[in-house]
Amino acid sequence: MTLSLGDLSITPPVLLAPLAGVTDLPFRSLVSRWGAGLVVSEMIASGEFLTARPGTREKAELGAGGANTSVQIAGRAPEPMAEAARRVADMGARVIDINMGCPAKKVTGGYSGSALMRDPDHALRLIDAVANAVDVPVTLKTRLGWDDATRNAPDLARRAESAGVRMLVIHGRTRCQFYKGRADWAAIRDVVDAVSVPVVANGDITSAATARAALRLSGAAGVMIGRGARGAPWRLAEIAHALYGAPAPEIPQGAARAEIAKEHYQDMIRFYGPDLGGRCARKHLGWYMDAAGTPPELRRLVLTQTQPARVCALLDDALNRPDAEASDTASASPGKAVAATGKAVAA
Repeated sequence: MTLSLGDLSITPPVLLAPLAGVTDLPFRSLVSRWGAGLVVSEMIASGEFLTARPGTREKAELGAGGANTSVQIAGRAPEPMAEAARRVADMGARVIDINMGCPAKKVTGGYSGSALMRDPDHALRLIDAVANAVDVPVTLKTRLGWDDATRNAPDLARRAESAGVRMLVIHGRTRCQFYKGRADWAAIRDVVDAVSVPVVANGDITSAATARAALRLSGAAGVMIGRGARGAPWRLAEIAHALYGAPAPEIPQGAARAEIAKEHYQDMIRFYGPDLGGRCARKHLGWYMDAAGTPPELRRLVLTQTQPARVCALLDDALNRPDAEASDTASASPGKAVAATGKAVAA
């Protein structure tokens, strides 16, 4: 199955969600290598993006021109949003996504993200400005609404489609839910019924089973994976294989998994530099170790070590564990767990 956005085909329709502090270039590159229809960058605040020091924007968005990369922007004023969209498009972005779903207080407090669902007229001004500023496809990510009393995603979706939005991603929660409870995939169907453009379901999709359920209940054309990919950059490829017959990923186990984690860590060191890269990598290393059942003492030792060579040596012990394979693959769709290449093989 394929989602079409202008001349861009999203195959398979399994997308990586934008996660602040997670979906940076090293992680997006790793997920893309395993296999994903589209990967979305971390959110860019349009105002900060436009006033950043020379070189900061380029590094933050390095890789924007990747064939399967979308760049997400956020803001509260039409003019900066439009200008940020133009600059991102000039840097090579194939798709620009508008964030109207982030629930974080520091974002909604600035009248951005999901706070815009409280003022649909103003939200449409931003959408119009971005859609009219660029020639590349513009997409929109929202939640169901601000709270249960104002589930206005279907109406906003209709208006966004009229303004030129080519695809919608709906997280099946309201802003006031944050990440509590369970995503309401069935409620996404109201958005699907309201528009003719593709709608992608998001929220609590962590395996082939949950992806199937989300598609069945929502009627969506695809799924977006966020937290389910943490510590498992092959997760999107697993789901794509199970749902759409895409090539089966080689799922690393034991020593092979340790090699993937070390490669990811070293990529982050190169991208950010030793100090910042080491700090940014800790969360990822923690997720790899959580999946492997690493003992708490060894986990703590890895995450408090500051010497890259020592971190890599410790990861061999932390991730090359005989019980890791069963614990990690029990909740995922079948794959071919034989190597650490991060490449797909024929099913």
